[in-house]
Amino acid sequence: MGRNNERNIKKHNDKLHKAQDKIKQAAIIRKEKLKEITKKFNENKTNENL
Repeated sequence: MGRNNERNIKKHNDKLHKAQDKIKQAAIIRKEKLKEITKKFNENKTNENL
């Protein structure tokens, strides 16, 4: 019996995809936070100019 049986491959792929999803989710959250910060910054700039 080899190491690369179906169960081990599936287990590995599930772990890999879970890690990849975690990275993607972190990037999405980071972009949303950056949008909020820039939005607040721009609001403050317009208020200072008035």
